[in-house]
Amino acid sequence: MKTFRSNGKLLLTGEYVVLDRAKALAVPTKYGQSLTVEENKTKNIIWKSFNELDEAWFEDEFSVNDSAIRLRLKAKNYTDISKRLIQILKATYNLNPEFLNSKQGYTITTHQDFNRLWGLGTSSTLINNIANWAQIDAYKLLEKTFKGSGYDIACAQNNTPITYQLRYRQKPLVETIVFDPKFKSHLYFVYLNQKQNSRDGITSYRKKAKIGTEIIEEINAITDAIIACESLIEFEKLINSHEAIISKLIDQKPIKTKLFKDFKGSVKSLGAWGGDFVLATSEEDPTTYFNSKGFDTVIPYSEMVL
Repeated sequence: MKTFRSNGKLLLTGEYVVLDRAKALAVPTKYGQSLTVEENKTKNIIWKSFNELDEAWFEDEFSVNDSAIRLRLKAKNYTDISKRLIQILKATYNLNPEFLNSKQGYTITTHQDFNRLWGLGTSSTLINNIANWAQIDAYKLLEKTFKGSGYDIACAQNNTPITYQLRYRQKPLVETIVFDPKFKSHLYFVYLNQKQNSRDGITSYRKKAKIGTEIIEEINAITDAIIACESLIEFEKLINSHEAIISKLIDQKPIKTKLFKDFKGSVKSLGAWGGDFVLATSEEDPTTYFNSKGFDTVIPYSEMVL
């Protein structure tokens, strides 16, 4: 029996523009997902996924038939999730033809310790776990399946905050950094009650955004300043500036303007705008405020970030 575990992720700076090689600040989360692999005697893949309440939310069985040409997988139930898993497993096989070709059956169990609607990396943690199992490059597997910038894979693989930057015809530049704000007791993550599809967000960004080197340099400078920042006031100025840039770029109102006009602190969108989590700053615990607006999930920085 083998067990693999990957960290969840949050992108604090560089949303969208990370795709155009801006330097992004990202943090791995204490929440994550594990994948356990056990051999069985069925010659099939028996898959079961559990949520944070230890409830099974997905089950299926896949028959495996590999030839010299390609891998064939057939699901018993053939749901959308089953189809996606088949795609991932076939892509894994293409990257490592030794994968699943031993006529051996496997029982696969996955466990998430976060609500999969939160957008903390249900897909990226799965991709990284499968890549570790198959001993392949997780970035290559991501490219063949979900695509995206890959920062989430970097978070899955690291236990400290990172900066992440795509490079032309080179591997992404991933640097582990020291980012432990003195004012972190005043930082909170608030879930906006709707799962944002990052692929849809990327598509919309590509249609709307016009990126120049000046914008990339501005975001890079803000990212560096946030990492070095030592006061909450300065941090709020920086994230407000970041919000203004991205807002103009994708032609959307900042989330504070849309939902939290009367909030005393700052609010910054994270990742794909319009869903998942936002980062809020507050001198006092803002849980009551956000609860009154209908947002029940408010997580202090230290409870979220690894």
